[in-house]
Amino acid sequence: MTKRAGRADHSFWFEPGLPRLLAHRGLAIDAPENTLLAFLKALSLGATYLETDVRSTRDGVAIICHDPDLIRVAKRNVKVSDLTLKELRAIDLGEGQTFCTLAEVLEAFPDVRLNIDVKSLDAARPAAAAILKAGATKRVLITSFNEKRRRETVRLLPGVASSAAPHSILLAVIGVHLRLAALVRFAVRNVDVIQAPIRGAGIRIASRRFIAKMHALGLEVHIFTINDAPTMKRLLDLGVDGLFTDRVDVAITLTGTAS
Repeated sequence: MTKRAGRADHSFWFEPGLPRLLAHRGLAIDAPENTLLAFLKALSLGATYLETDVRSTRDGVAIICHDPDLIRVAKRNVKVSDLTLKELRAIDLGEGQTFCTLAEVLEAFPDVRLNIDVKSLDAARPAAAAILKAGATKRVLITSFNEKRRRETVRLLPGVASSAAPHSILLAVIGVHLRLAALVRFAVRNVDVIQAPIRGAGIRIASRRFIAKMHALGLEVHIFTINDAPTMKRLLDLGVDGLFTDRVDVAITLTGTAS
C-alpha cells in the first residue's frame, strides 16, 4: 500500500498489523453495548480497536451513545440531548452499567485505539475537548455519517486521522467505476480511511478493484458490520484492511490477531 502523505502524524493509530478488528460498540455479549463492561470484554479477548459513538448531553458533555434517544437501550422515550450527565448516570442499562463519558473511556483504557463516530454536531466540541485533555489525538480516528460533523471535529483536532463520510465514499465509488481518477482523488483528498458497508446506493463497495484503487492512494478500507466468519474471510481475502464487528471474539479466533 502506498503511504499517504501526512500519515506519520497519526501513525500510532495504524501501527498494529492488519487486519484491524474494530469491536463495534465493544462486545455486547452479557454486557450492554457502548458501556465500560462491553469495552472491557472486547479488550480482555485481545481486541486492539474499539468502535464507539459520541453524542452530547444537555450540559455539554461528550457521552458514549449510539441512538439519539433511549427507546431501544432503556425503554424511555426521551432524547439523549435533553438529559444532563447526572440524569443519564441514573439510568440502569443492565449488568450494573450506565452511560459513560468519552473522557472516562479514554482514562479507563489509556492504551486503546478508538474509532469514534460523532453522531451530532453539538458533540463535536465536547468530544474534541475530551480527546485533547486526555492527550489522545494520535490514538483516535474520527468518523461521521455527516461530512459537516466530521469536518468540524477534525478541525478541532489538528493531525487526527479520519474516515470519509458517505457522500465522499459514493463519489469515490462512482469515480472508480467510471475510471475518473480526478474525481476519486477529490473525493478522498482529506481522509485516511474508507469505512463502508459491502454495498451502498446499489453499488458494491467491497470489490477488489475499489480496494486496490484506495490502496494505491494510500487509504485503508474497513467494512461494517460483519459478524459471521465466512463473510469475514471473504472480505479479508479481497484485501479489506479492517472489519467492524459485533463479534470481535469470532474475528479474533478467525484471524489469530489477539494482542
